[in-house]
Amino acid sequence: MLKPVSVQTPRKILWGSGIYLIAATATGAISSTAISSTAVAPGGLTGQDPCPPALAISPLEPPAQLAGQGQRSLAERYAQPAQPPGADYRQRIAISPWGPPILPSWCVWIEPPADSPGAAAEAERWSGAVEAALASWGELVRLQRVDDPQRAQVLVLRRRPPLREEGNGRLRASNGRSQLSLVLVRRRQQQLLEPRVIVWLNPGQRQQVIQAAALHELGHAFGLWGHSDQSGDAMAASPAGPPVLRLTSRDVATWRWLQSLPGQFGQPWISVPATGGKVGP
Repeated sequence: MLKPVSVQTPRKILWGSGIYLIAATATGAISSTAISSTAVAPGGLTGQDPCPPALAISPLEPPAQLAGQGQRSLAERYAQPAQPPGADYRQRIAISPWGPPILPSWCVWIEPPADSPGAAAEAERWSGAVEAALASWGELVRLQRVDDPQRAQVLVLRRRPPLREEGNGRLRASNGRSQLSLVLVRRRQQQLLEPRVIVWLNPGQRQQVIQAAALHELGHAFGLWGHSDQSGDAMAASPAGPPVLRLTSRDVATWRWLQSLPGQFGQPWISVPATGGKVGP
């Protein structure tokens, strides 16, 4: 039997305007209770098991020469101005030294509902919202649902997110939160560089609020580690008006730009950063 996967609290290392998150102290565990396994993306994945279990996972520490502040974000090195201007928000997306934390296909585990009296209605509302958000991203991203968290790169939790510390030291609740760890994973006979993302989605909200939070947090999970500066986008830093339930053209354009960048994620581990180990001028 596989061991439960630890949920971990991130610590932040600032590189210019980007935030790079890696694993820190374990604070809990994720159950490996089975759920149904279905492909979300059109066509699905065939042939060899696309989501082999992780035999070992270890956090990847940032290279020492990139750990200081005051350096330009890697996104700024890659980003040519969008055409037409304002068509996307690429300049606001953080990139790791090994390229954007994206994969050609993603294995997703969703925490099953608790088996408790009176929880059925809340579980149905939460599941419907998450499935709708996954379907929106499934039009762009190749996804595979798995029934074991050891097989996943993205783990979606049916729980209240950890409180977020603001600049003034106060703690604030949120509808959703995501945490990125860059890890070395042994799958089959290879050690791979992978992003590993924990997504918390508060089940105690209206279905549309949960769906909008899921759409936003899954955008982070699939590589958009930054926020739009326009409130109408799904990835807006400060949404305004009714919940955003569909990706906008700017969200899609930013995600497509991210896919065009070079990187090492999902490939056998090579210890040299994709950028050659230099950031900034």
